[in-house]
Amino acid sequence: MPESNLFGQLIIYIVVLLLAISAHEAAHAWMSYRFGDDTAYLLGRVTLNPVAHTDPIGTLLIPIVSFIGSGAGIFVPLIGWGKPTPVNPLRWRNKDVANVMVSIAGILANLFIALLAFFALKLVLRSGAAEAGGSLEAVGEPVKLLLWMGLNLNLSLAIFNLLPVPPLDGSKALYTVLPEGARASLDAFEQTPMLSSVVLIALIYFGVVGAIMRPVQLFVLSLL
Repeated sequence: MPESNLFGQLIIYIVVLLLAISAHEAAHAWMSYRFGDDTAYLLGRVTLNPVAHTDPIGTLLIPIVSFIGSGAGIFVPLIGWGKPTPVNPLRWRNKDVANVMVSIAGILANLFIALLAFFALKLVLRSGAAEAGGSLEAVGEPVKLLLWMGLNLNLSLAIFNLLPVPPLDGSKALYTVLPEGARASLDAFEQTPMLSSVVLIALIYFGVVGAIMRPVQLFVLSLL
């Protein structure tokens, strides 16, 4: 891949990633505020401004290195994260419902953006890519690439965060429906971030995450 092309794709990727992460974290903050907790709201986290949600390592450094490595043909998972949204469950009304809704709010935000990108990309492909057979081979154009990355990245983030592994959102939502004994085990797992990080890396490296995401991505591609 030519360096100029790689650089252009990197810029689009970072723009899309900043929006995806900002929407994800802002949704957590907004939903927590709706259930009575103003912790994140008072910290200015109910915003799409990426400055409020950017983690220099997780939002910029690692995604940039991962993207460049992937462009160079090196297997590097494209991962990234934002600054965690602080919440105070003691302030929530209807704590069980609040826990589930706050946990999945970021996932729903990413799915919403993915849906918008899907319809926009489908419209663009129908109207402007007839000469390319309506395929994704012409997605190298900036607008199409932006929409495709917006669709794929937000969909991937949503699916990934559904995994019931701490500190992902799926584990927090699962906590509500677990019996007390299982909750204690999940708590203990969450208190050992090194172990959960190893588990997540292993799931990515050994292709488990890819095996979960691939059928969904192929289905979306078939719809396009």
